[in-house]
Amino acid sequence: MTTLKKGDKAPNFSGLDQDGKSHQLADYAGKKLVVFFYPKANTPGCTAEACDLRDNFERFQANNYELLGVSADAQKSQAKFKEKFDFPFPLLADEDKSVIQAFGVWGPKKFMGKEYDGIHRTTFVIDEKGIIEDVISDVKTKAHAAQILK
Repeated sequence: MTTLKKGDKAPNFSGLDQDGKSHQLADYAGKKLVVFFYPKANTPGCTAEACDLRDNFERFQANNYELLGVSADAQKSQAKFKEKFDFPFPLLADEDKSVIQAFGVWGPKKFMGKEYDGIHRTTFVIDEKGIIEDVISDVKTKAHAAQILK
């Protein structure tokens, strides 16, 4: 699972958002970047998490942060999710899981006694130079902004 830790260089990822626009680590040089991985668009926990970040977006901007959501959902699903909840940040549609794998958040999970592979809800805070400042694996979906903006 997540092998990246505080102080590591962030993976030089590249992925397409809900509108087909490319995003890569270099695009965010000079800004702090919050990359939050969530299991599935439009599910209760993921919606609560993304809405909490949306509701605190001005605080993030005031502190020089950009936000980027990532899941393995298709572009169409991400676009609907973004539109439905009016998210001011892009959502990567990482269907081939290249960004998910680069950050090491894909792995075995358990739900109601069944084991399966999936995305582990994890957030990475990356500094202006591309170094991981924080890794949050115990995400509180309804109070996630507070976990990041300590």
